[in-house]
Amino acid sequence: MIDDVAKEYLHSDLREVRDAMLGHLDGLSEYDIRRPLTSTGTNLLGLVKHLSLWESRYFGDVFGRPFPEAFPRWDNLEQRGTDMWATEHETREDITGRYRRVWEHSDATIAALPIDSPGHVPWWPRPDVMLFNVLVHMITETNRHAGHADILREQLDTGTGSMAWQGRDAAFWQNRRAEVERAARAVSSEGRE
Repeated sequence: MIDDVAKEYLHSDLREVRDAMLGHLDGLSEYDIRRPLTSTGTNLLGLVKHLSLWESRYFGDVFGRPFPEAFPRWDNLEQRGTDMWATEHETREDITGRYRRVWEHSDATIAALPIDSPGHVPWWPRPDVMLFNVLVHMITETNRHAGHADILREQLDTGTGSMAWQGRDAAFWQNRRAEVERAARAVSSEGRE
């Protein structure tokens, strides 16, 4: 009984954070969803592409249910990192559409298997896992990248897009930032670096 409740609870959380992840692209130009916003090139569309690849592996290959579309193998060192950005030949629709197809495939795996179904993750130190482990891992990873996307989106629209749900305008966030900066400088001037 608890197994079914736990599986549905975890699956519901995964669905919710997937939607939030795609929501970070709403209202942005092609350039803004692709542009590198960190020194390592992290960008919004690349995060979605990355999650597509890894979710397809975790709910596909790990349980002997490979995703039907081609992705680079996990052990292909030459391809490593190419999932973190979109080429000029990949459209937003290509990447978001593939992410949604990965969801469908993953959801079918989750629905078909009991929560204690065995899987094998060859790149993990303890490779023998259950569906439970993979659900928790993918929720954690997707939430982690959604947090990255929150920060990237904030850099793009300074509190007007993804921050608008808080009911604050750009002036509020400018004042808040100035307040945080003042506090940081005050500590620094006291020699508490």
